[in-house]
Amino acid sequence: MSDTKSGLRKPVFTKVDQLRPGTNGHTLTVKVVDCKMVMQKNRPAGPQVRQMRIAECLVGDETGMIVFTARNEQVDLMKPGTTLILRNAKIDMFKGSMRLAVDKWGRVEATDPADFTVKEDNNLSLVEYELVNVVE
Repeated sequence: MSDTKSGLRKPVFTKVDQLRPGTNGHTLTVKVVDCKMVMQKNRPAGPQVRQMRIAECLVGDETGMIVFTARNEQVDLMKPGTTLILRNAKIDMFKGSMRLAVDKWGRVEATDPADFTVKEDNNLSLVEYELVNVVE
């Protein structure tokens, strides 16, 4: 009996500079460069009050960086200098620029410190994309 689960492929790791609008299913190893809380509010969820937190964090690898939108418990992992593996991440568009996010189908996990230096002069979230309707 082999211990490899059928159908589970080893993830192919994506580099930050390969990210494109409208793509998903990315697995990346990134370092947190910076993080700022953009929203923190309590919202009633039945009897208990759930806290909703959103932070915008700059994460990157040796090819570039991108803004990662961290939600709720993901925010706790977003400490500058931390190396993370983002599993099944997707690209959201916000005001014409790319944001990386991990929804409930993905995972954010801390990992051993990576030995790369983040390329800070290639911020993909500063690139503006225009939505162009292609006429066939």
